Amino acid sequence: MGLNDTVSAERPHIAFFGCRNAGKSSLINAVTGQTLSVVSDHPGTTTDPVKKAMELLPLGPVEMIDTAGIDDIGELGELRVQKTNQILKETDFAVLVVDASRGISSFDEELIRTFKKKNIPYLIAFNKSDLLTKIPDESPENHLYVSAVDMRGIHELKETIAHTFKNDTKQKQLLVDKISPEDIVILVIPIDASAPKGRLILPQQQTIREILDTGAIPVCCRDTELPQTLAALSQKPALVITDSQAFERVAAIVPKEIPMTSFSILFARYKGELSMLVRGAKALRSLNDHDRILISEGCTHHRQCGDIGTVKLPAWISAYTGKQLVFDFTSGGEFPEQLSDYALIVHCGGCMLTPKAMQSRMKTAEAHQVPMVNYGVAIAQMHGILERSIAIFSDEL
Repeated sequence: MGLNDTVSAERPHIAFFGCRNAGKSSLINAVTGQTLSVVSDHPGTTTDPVKKAMELLPLGPVEMIDTAGIDDIGELGELRVQKTNQILKETDFAVLVVDASRGISSFDEELIRTFKKKNIPYLIAFNKSDLLTKIPDESPENHLYVSAVDMRGIHELKETIAHTFKNDTKQKQLLVDKISPEDIVILVIPIDASAPKGRLILPQQQTIREILDTGAIPVCCRDTELPQTLAALSQKPALVITDSQAFERVAAIVPKEIPMTSFSILFARYKGELSMLVRGAKALRSLNDHDRILISEGCTHHRQCGDIGTVKLPAWISAYTGKQLVFDFTSGGEFPEQLSDYALIVHCGGCMLTPKAMQSRMKTAEAHQVPMVNYGVAIAQMHGILERSIAIFSDEL
């Protein structure tokens, strides 16, 4: 998969942090070889985080992020710092940019503590080292003296980021360990008003690609043509994967001896969350009148009539529980830090969120002892087919 084909959620996110005028923007421009960020001697030039996709060899496609100064001041400055802190939730590798002529500040020290607390691998880039009369002969392994002016240490910075991250990266898989070459895998893809015109959504694309990479055979159909598809096959499918909203219809059609799951459950496993989300599904059975439910989506899109997040799920949950419930909704980068008012969080599959960002949301939920479930797992639970849909992963739960 090339750089332009690799979606943001699948790229390692490398973020540059530091105080105002430490030279973050100049340094990230030097690393990317492009004018990613506006550079100025005036403190606070960078406001909202700026992101750029690039190829960082030998690592591959990455997303570089420039952030506002962590020491910004004033009411607007506080908002900028909040935006910078939000980036920490999706950061896979951090570069702390320090003005070499000034040294590490108390703000930098606080960031280092945060990196350690959140288990974010990092290095400290002492920028503007061209202004120093002498570079220290010895320094800690994760300290690097660089200059965005004369490009000193830029190659070493890129190599260090790439090699450090490469060593920490594990190969993620959707279902390659559950299928074999020449297996037939049916993908049930309903085409309704919410389906994007002329294309498949990301989870469907990624699943098809992994099936093809495995040497297995993907067969795609709508739920309305599923009976004919099954009848036309001379070989029994090894697996059926369906959209969550068609779970109940598909489960009634697919013989019980054929394993079945959903795209949502695959991606919950892919991002390392399946066990917690399955536990969260059980909380649907213990909701009480007037409990508050948060329904959160990782992306933003135009809401349509019959939207799953704001219309269908609240109706299904209310009917399943028989309770009078209160629903709140968030989307995109919005996710509350304070969750103690909620009895349950119902989240989308998170296909547009990085694993780091999704896990950050789950850790926040755990910290507040609020159960969390995703759309697909919740729908399976409410239709009485959760056990069947996760049976293929029973050894992991």
